[in-house]
Order: sequence, then structure tokens, then C-alpha cells
Amino acid sequence: MSAVTRVRVPASSANLGPGFDTLGLALNLYLECRFEVSESLQITATGRDVDSIPLDETNLIWRTAVTVARSQQREMPPIRLEISNDIPIGKGLGSSGTALVAGVAIASKALHLDWDDHRILDEAARLEGHPDNVAAAVLGSIATATIGDDGVTRAVRIEMPKTFRVAVVCPDFVLPTNQMRSVLPDCYSREDVVFNLQRATLLVAGLATGNHEAFPAAFEDRLHQPHRMASVPGMEQILKLRAPGLLGCALSGAGPAILVFYDEGSEHVLELVRAEFTKAGKANEIVVRGVAEKGLEIT
Repeated sequence: MSAVTRVRVPASSANLGPGFDTLGLALNLYLECRFEVSESLQITATGRDVDSIPLDETNLIWRTAVTVARSQQREMPPIRLEISNDIPIGKGLGSSGTALVAGVAIASKALHLDWDDHRILDEAARLEGHPDNVAAAVLGSIATATIGDDGVTRAVRIEMPKTFRVAVVCPDFVLPTNQMRSVLPDCYSREDVVFNLQRATLLVAGLATGNHEAFPAAFEDRLHQPHRMASVPGMEQILKLRAPGLLGCALSGAGPAILVFYDEGSEHVLELVRAEFTKAGKANEIVVRGVAEKGLEIT
């Protein structure tokens, strides 16, 4: 393979409130990689948070490609890899999942494995350990997914209702995912599990049909967000926000970014979210508006 190959993967938001480790949403922010086989490994990076992107063998995209090659009893050839990144790192926007998907896609192309999207998704989910971010990144739009007992990922794409809009408000600090998982309890009461099952199924139905009656109750959660509030100043107040045109808010992944669903023409509700971060002493910005209709692209 001598030609340059382009791999483009969208950012993602996981959980969407009650859908802990099950629901994901692709966002209009992208990781783009251009690569070709080379005599030695060469990595360059441009864009957002480039200081957090290693340019050697420890780079997650490269390490993922090497892992995939070894799983196929192959050796990953050295490549020249150009990374262009729009995705904030450490903010709950699926940057690691995006890198995993890119690494699997690069290995598939470089090793002539010719994997389709579902095979790439299987491998990325296996490496990630849960399928929500990578399913959205591969399929685009909204995705719900699970890893079966046979190790195969089953994922279904849901189209975003035409009148619904999404944006992400991001405060100016980073939260490591491992740290945010460590605050979660080891077990839950039956009451809380049933509470979340009701909301998660209501959320999927509301998103699939565009039925406003599902919101904002569909974003309520007892499994992860209450345990993470102490780490995100302003989050408790944001999740309680109610206003015309605001469908609901949710912590994006492990945070600290906040995912905001709202009606078309109601962009003003984003300022309500920003104001709560500001009151809590946290500078913030709207980092993205819109869902990525296309997922993984390889050209």
C-alpha cells in the first residue's frame, strides 16, 4: 500500500443520561488521520490539545493498530501518520474511543484485512470494553449497543428527530475517565436499576419517534450522574434546568462536558447552561453543535 489513506472518525457522547454504557451519540467534531506505509514510524499532530497526543510508539492510535496486528498474527508495518484533531481530550467526548476506532481502521487497511464497519466496531468495542462511544463513532447519529456473550457487538443506529438539536458545553478543566469511574458504587438497589431502565427505554422511544412527551423525564438517571456531581461544579444545577425549548441535559461520557438537547430555534437555552458553569466559577465554551450523520469514513 503506497497511496495515502484518510480515516475520519467523529467524536461521541456516551450514556445520554440513563443509558449508562449503552447509548452513544456521534458529534460534529472529528479526528482525521492520513497515513501511508513508511520506512519508519513518523507521527505528526495538529489541531486541538496536541500537547496531549504522543508522537511516538505510545500514541494510542498506533498502539491500537499494533494490537490488532498481533491479534491477527501479523506485524504492523511502520507508517507515516498525520493526525488532525478537533476533539477536546479528557472532556468526555470520546477521544480515546475515536482513537481506538481510527487505530483499528488503520490496521485493517495497512494489513489488507478488508474489514467492514461492523468488524471494525467489534474489534474497537472489544478493546474499549464497552460499545457506546465506538458504536456511535462507527455508525454515526445515535447508537445503542451491547456486546453479546459470543463477544460480538450488536448495535442499532437511530436517526435524530428532524426538529431536535444537540450541542455540547464544555468547562475549562479535565477529568480522567478512570477517576470518574472510581466514584461509582459496586452495586445498586433494585429500585434504582428499575428507575434507570424505565428512563433509558423512554429515552430511546422518544429519540426514535421525536415524541416530546418523553422529555425531560427521559434524561433522569440514578446510576452514574449523582455520584459524579461533586467533581463537576455546576452540574447539579444544570441537570435541574427547565425552560421552554430545552429537552434536557446530561453529563457527556464521564464529563465534565454537558450534552444539551433542545428544540430547533431554541439555541438560547445553551446560555442557561453556560451561566450555571459561570456561577460555579468555571469558564466554558460551546465546543460543538450538531450530530454527525456519518460515522467512520475510510477513503
